[in-house]
Amino acid sequence: MNDYKNIIQHSGRIKQVDDSKIHVTILAQSACSTCHSKAMCNVSEMEEKVVEIIKDKDANYIVGEQVTIYMKKSLGTKAVFYGYLYPFITVLASLVILIAITRNEGLAGLISLALLVPYYYIIYLLKDKLSKTFEFSLKD
Repeated sequence: MNDYKNIIQHSGRIKQVDDSKIHVTILAQSACSTCHSKAMCNVSEMEEKVVEIIKDKDANYIVGEQVTIYMKKSLGTKAVFYGYLYPFITVLASLVILIAITRNEGLAGLISLALLVPYYYIIYLLKDKLSKTFEFSLKD
């Protein structure tokens, strides 16, 4: 891992160690620290998240240990596509098509938004497959 420009990394603390997984708690920062209107907003600037990492057989990690986790930056871009861009395209395309077919904007809008339910349900069903794609690793 010599190319640090192509990775996303976070510092974290080991919360739990299982036979096959290591659970690491990281502090995810929002973009609120640079926002001029943050005093008017109710969003927390820091959020604790637990990331599961597949454990190496010969790894010796203990609970409470400070570690650094990383993921390829290209996987972060891929996650944005699955989580935000594809659903947006689905809603926009279905809205345009349904308005042309039904000539009823309200109905077209409701159906377009309702299409997000099966989309995110499919993402939920594929979570095991996707979790293998979007893997974090521990830095040595």
